[in-house]
Amino acid sequence: MSRLLSDAGVQLPVLAAPMAGGAGTTALVAAAARVGSLGFLAGGYRTAEALGGQMDALRTRNVPFGVNLFAGGPMPISDADHRRYAHTLQPEADRYGLRLNHGTPVADDDGWAEKIDLVMGSDVAWVSFTFGIPGQAVVRALRRSGTTVLQNVTSPAEARRAAEAGVDALVVQASAAGGHSARLSPHRPLDPVPLADLVARVRRTTALPLVAAGGIATSADAAAALRAGADATMIGTLLLRTEESGASPAHQQALADPAFATTVLTRAFTGRPARALRNHFTDRYDPLAPAGYPAVHHLTAPLRKAAAEAGDTRLIHLWAGTGYREAKQEGAARTLERIAARL
Repeated sequence: MSRLLSDAGVQLPVLAAPMAGGAGTTALVAAAARVGSLGFLAGGYRTAEALGGQMDALRTRNVPFGVNLFAGGPMPISDADHRRYAHTLQPEADRYGLRLNHGTPVADDDGWAEKIDLVMGSDVAWVSFTFGIPGQAVVRALRRSGTTVLQNVTSPAEARRAAEAGVDALVVQASAAGGHSARLSPHRPLDPVPLADLVARVRRTTALPLVAAGGIATSADAAAALRAGADATMIGTLLLRTEESGASPAHQQALADPAFATTVLTRAFTGRPARALRNHFTDRYDPLAPAGYPAVHHLTAPLRKAAAEAGDTRLIHLWAGTGYREAKQEGAARTLERIAARL
């Protein structure tokens, strides 16, 4: 077994990915721990106080866990592009009696300082970062506290940058992953490289432990990633329909609905590339959406929330990786064991 896993007391080389926005829950993380895996709390879109509450709940249950945080600054967007997109989307918002923000774009760092202070002062097994690489001082401080630091990367070049920052391990994310791409330069197109091939390319550039993620649908997919040089694998989309998932009922139903036949990479919802089930929103607005994160996320969030509450799958961000058809209605522990069955 990889030392990366054994040092954290992890027996199952299939981890539960962080899923921001509510899909990831403490119940899901606890279910992963029960079968010898490790799950990540998603710090994104959550206040430091709320994240701390989740961490306390898991500590009370004596459950090991990781935390994922958004790093890097906002992607800038002009006032004119923001107003244009708000105007374009307003007819959809009118359906729900909403007035979108036609004024100044909202740009924030997702409470970075507060969340770093939180994990620095906590006994967290693993902390992973996405969207950006934290400074070396942050990485060193976390490592001194006993935390294993992981960085999400999408290419060998990003892997080299993360290694230079001093992280302990890498989460290698293929473009088939559901939800946001971890790409450090989101203006550049994603390379459609299969996960096992991407892992092999990254392995040739670094000796750091690797966790393979993105598009894993079966135990054979996970095994291929391990053969290519990964120390562990990670799944997210396959957990969206589990009993512990916090994904909306409409999202869960769409994953099994034959009407949703494919996934697409889109920035229509948040201004940053993310993979979702193809729907009206992606078809209509992806060609019109400006790059700009988190401003576009904040702009569309009220509309997406209203649509989710109404079960309107035309307008919901139905995050999904390419293996979404293999997501089952079962306990999360069963899903993790199923993918680990032949490893």
